[in-house]
Parts: sequence; C-alpha cells; structure tokens
Amino acid sequence: MIEVDDVSVRFGGVRALTGVSLTVERGQTCGLIGPNGAGKTTLFDVVGGLCRPTSGTVRLAGVDVTGSGAVRRSRLGLRRTFQRPQVFGRLTVLENVLAAAEWHGGGGGLAADLVGWPARRRLERRRRERAAAVLERCGIADLSGAYAADLPIGRRRMVELARAIVDDPAVLLLDEPTSGLDADQAALFASVVAGLDATVLLVEHDVGFVMAACERVVVLDLGKVIADGEPARIRDDPAVRAAYLG
Repeated sequence: MIEVDDVSVRFGGVRALTGVSLTVERGQTCGLIGPNGAGKTTLFDVVGGLCRPTSGTVRLAGVDVTGSGAVRRSRLGLRRTFQRPQVFGRLTVLENVLAAAEWHGGGGGLAADLVGWPARRRLERRRRERAAAVLERCGIADLSGAYAADLPIGRRRMVELARAIVDDPAVLLLDEPTSGLDADQAALFASVVAGLDATVLLVEHDVGFVMAACERVVVLDLGKVIADGEPARIRDDPAVRAAYLG
C-alpha cells in the first residue's frame, strides 16, 4: 500500500535520508522509531506529500505519487494527523469532523442548496450519523458542540483522529499520536487504530506504545534504515539498542 523506493532527501549539504526503501502492506500497522535527527519526520513527510525527495520514488496503492502534493494523495485515501494537533479552532468538534467529508460534495449544486433537495438532506443526515458514531468511538461524543480551540491537547488529538478516520482512509499517517495523552487516552487511541481497516504508518517516541500497537517496526538512524521487523526482534536487535534503545 505504501512503497518508498531508494529515497534520498538533501537539504543543502545535509543528507536527511539516504537510499531509504520501505514497503507497508495493505492493512498493516508499521511504526517508525529512531533517535532525534534520524530522519523519521522527513520520511513521514515524503510519504505524506509535504516533502519531495531529491531522488527515489513513492507509490500509494501502486500509483506513483512522487511528484504529487498532499491534496492529490488525500484523494487517493491518505489521511494524517500532526505532532501538534491541527484542528479548526473556531469550529465545533462535530463541525471539525464533518469538514473531512465535505470534499465529496452534496450533488445538485447551488440549486440543491437553495431548495433543500431531499437527496442532499439524506446525504447530510448520513454524514452527521457517521460523524456522531466516530466521535462516540473516539470517546468525545459529549464534546460535539464544544469549540475545538477550547479543548485540552489530549481531546484535540482525539478530534484530529476522528476527523482523519471519518472518511474511511486507505492510508493513515500518525505523527507522535500519544503526545499529550494520558495512559487511558493512549489506550483508547490504540484501540481505535487497531479497529481500522487501513494501512497505518506512525512516528512515535513512546517505544512501549509502538511495540504494543504495531505489527512491524522500522528503525532509522542518520537517515538510513538500520532494522526492520517484528517488535520482539527489533527490541533485541544489538544495532537498535546501540543507536536508540540502549
């Protein structure tokens, strides 16, 4: 579902990534870990379309998106969250989640808006029902009418997750998903992600969370992949311990 082939990224004279290759299979949850400066965020942004590689290719579901931006990738089913939650502060929690489905349109154009076309009303009702179900799943249904700007970071992160999954993503990128969450919130977040029918790639400093939530872990150091495998094997890998876990 995600294919990164021999990707390198340079910022001036700095090599952020060197010949990185990574494949994440459909439905798999894969974690990226490594010390600060290892290239995790750069690789993450290459997959998400916020950073164009100096060389190499990126594919989503077999489609070459190397030269495509984030909007094009979102149309292919990619959604993401950010290290600092990006919510629409002046919208309510429910409106934040509904916004993720608006790109589909409602059919009928301006005329349907003006006359309240029945099909448009049915579509809006289904969207609201779907949004309400996702808010319930994320444990924030009671906050649907609250403004996102008024919420603490943990709740805002759950709003961002709800917005990312309401449209049934094919690929979900999670950037430091447990940052700002308490233990109960982190457990709920992991439970929601585990129940998705999506390919998940996450960057996270909480190694315990990664080892518990991911089927596979990739370790970066100095812009290169130094280990790739199941959590138990990664945990015991001497090179990983020397570079990061030790």
